[in-house]
Amino acid sequence: MGREPRRDLLAGLTVAIVALPLALGFGVSSGLGAEAGLATAVVAGAVAAFFGGSSFQVSGPTGAMTVVLVPIVAQYGPGGVLAVGLLAGVMLVGLAVARAGRYMRYVPAPVVEGFTLGIACVIALQQMPNALGVEKPEGERVLVVTWRALEEFAAAPNWTAVALTAAVVTVMLAGARWRPTVPFSIVAVIAATLAAQAFHLTDAKPIGELPAGLPAPSLGFLDMGDLGTLLAPAVAVAALAALESLLSAQVADGMATAQASQAAQTGHTGQTSQAAQTSQAAQTGQTSRKDKTAPAPAPAPQHHDPDKELLGQGLANIAAPLFGGVPATGAIARTAVNVRTGARSRLASLTHAAVLAVIVFAAAPLVSKIPLAALAGVLLATAVRMVEVASLRAMARATRSDAAVLVLTAGATLALDLVYAVIIGLLVAGALALRDVARQARLDQVSFKAHLPGDHTDEEHSLLAEHIVKYRLEGPLFFAGAHRFLLELTDIADVRVVILRMSRVSTIDATGALVLKDAVETLDRRGIVVLTSGIRPEHRRALDSVGALDLLRAEGREYATTPDAVAAARRHLHGAGILPAPRTAPRTAPHPDPRAATLVEEPNR
Repeated sequence: MGREPRRDLLAGLTVAIVALPLALGFGVSSGLGAEAGLATAVVAGAVAAFFGGSSFQVSGPTGAMTVVLVPIVAQYGPGGVLAVGLLAGVMLVGLAVARAGRYMRYVPAPVVEGFTLGIACVIALQQMPNALGVEKPEGERVLVVTWRALEEFAAAPNWTAVALTAAVVTVMLAGARWRPTVPFSIVAVIAATLAAQAFHLTDAKPIGELPAGLPAPSLGFLDMGDLGTLLAPAVAVAALAALESLLSAQVADGMATAQASQAAQTGHTGQTSQAAQTSQAAQTGQTSRKDKTAPAPAPAPQHHDPDKELLGQGLANIAAPLFGGVPATGAIARTAVNVRTGARSRLASLTHAAVLAVIVFAAAPLVSKIPLAALAGVLLATAVRMVEVASLRAMARATRSDAAVLVLTAGATLALDLVYAVIIGLLVAGALALRDVARQARLDQVSFKAHLPGDHTDEEHSLLAEHIVKYRLEGPLFFAGAHRFLLELTDIADVRVVILRMSRVSTIDATGALVLKDAVETLDRRGIVVLTSGIRPEHRRALDSVGALDLLRAEGREYATTPDAVAAARRHLHGAGILPAPRTAPRTAPHPDPRAATLVEEPNR
């Protein structure tokens, strides 16, 4: 645990105050009730804090997970959600054992930003029934449910619920700009509850009765016959839990590092000032205890262990359903509050869970009186604050590809579901990235005059330039762009020899090797000899696997350096009678062992 437990205890208390209305709201929004949200925050929050790989992560019910759970509740019922959470927990433990946490870092930023924007929109739409004071209509698609809720409100308006929701949203958003460190969510919820009770606002429907404590752990919800049908939603829940938790832990690392750097700079300034004061005191013969006390060192930045974090989240999702809790993930907003309020270790997250447990056991009757419209206001304000306008603007301005991925991911999140949205975003981002990489491959014609021996005449150089063309290949030669290379190369006409400088090829896959082989064979059938130089050792395996190296070796067409290839081209033209016989016939043989070719002579390759 941390060296400064007072900081951790205070941070944990602050996070618990922020987390209470969110846990209640997400529990209600998921369809399992406020008690399920509280149970998740207590059980999953404690287990993930103890076993997880981040010292700052705060776990519990989140908006993103709620978006996934709503259709699962509609299709499989509350028991199905608990079983899905348990299966997802087992899958997360499996991912941790397989050490898959490191691969989550490869999710592109536009996918994450689009995903977050889509989630924010879905969370806001999910609150419409409670915000308008109507019963939640039937339906799985959030757009359909929202439209039906608007129709019911138009038929029988409930302005009390609308006013409470608007008041909570206004207090939270305005308060966050005025005093960012004050948890205005709990202030707004308390004020809305007091107003509803004082003015007997019967149209402000409350949460309803809550159990005073957690239920006894049970596996009664588990039906072994239904596990097969629950695997697909469990995969979706596990994937979301892994993605959101590791993203949250990464954000926490960045915030903690920034705070540590700021504290170190402040400490350095303090030490400089103190040194000046000490020097002055020494000159006047005065000292004080304050002068002798060095400032406390800044805490060293900590980095999370992604595989251990997956393990902690997996165990948390195994434990939470036993107590009636919904699937949990790392919560970015609550984790950020934890870091900003001075947390130094996982004691803060454990304190947050303990405080919520005390509320569950001691204050359930008071919590049950909170209006649902107030909780809807909390979640609406949370959805608004999830959207980072500056980040979205930066992504939109970066490249057209980034903007397209962001918009597509956000739209898929809103129209389909979160897992499909992430898959679509990753596929499109990958395809666009491959296109950009493929465009980096270049086939440039270059002069070979510098590689000619000193005994050539101007007439000979003219003949050589007429019958020999030299190309430099740069970039990757792989499946995404190899066929364009084939078209460019085989379009060559009216030459006798083509020299390919390959030392600047960054990568070759099987498709690229096949294309190169096809190009050599195509040109050979047209009577054009292809010579190569500077093939890198790491590319030989791909070329050898498709027979391209055998083709080049059999005809003696592979050379270590470009001057060797140019000399071979001269000999070929001499032999064909195109060039006059040389005064001295240089004997430049192919590299005796192509496998031993190195990159020492890069300028000549």
